[in-house]
Amino acid sequence: MKSFLLNENELNVIVDELKSQIEALNNDCIIILRGDLASGKTTFVKNYVKSLGINENVTSPTFSLQSIYDNRVFHYDVYNKTLEEFISLGLLEEFEKNGIHFVEWGDQKLEELLKSYGFNVLILNIEKLENKRQYKIDE
Repeated sequence: MKSFLLNENELNVIVDELKSQIEALNNDCIIILRGDLASGKTTFVKNYVKSLGINENVTSPTFSLQSIYDNRVFHYDVYNKTLEEFISLGLLEEFEKNGIHFVEWGDQKLEELLKSYGFNVLILNIEKLENKRQYKIDE
């Protein structure tokens, strides 16, 4: 596990760290983002997408469940969705597409299922502190 304590202006540090880990996985993996409401999950994805030179408006896909940026970055929000609902919506098949998949609110059950299917999975835990965020990357 790698851990970083950063303020919002230093977000590029964790973006660069995660980019190097994703590149080692041939830019084909799933990143589960965990943290409380307003901890910075969507903000992280915005900064990641921007770092790739993709100029699209990144917002939380809370109501649409999925957003796709430049046909290579996939962004999901499964807040208040059970694993069974996620599967019944056909979203599990989306992970078979080559690219980087960010999943906000993915739980342990989803993580275990994805790993059992052989997907590359990274976990980014974000904890909101007073004026900083604690980022922890688990492989």
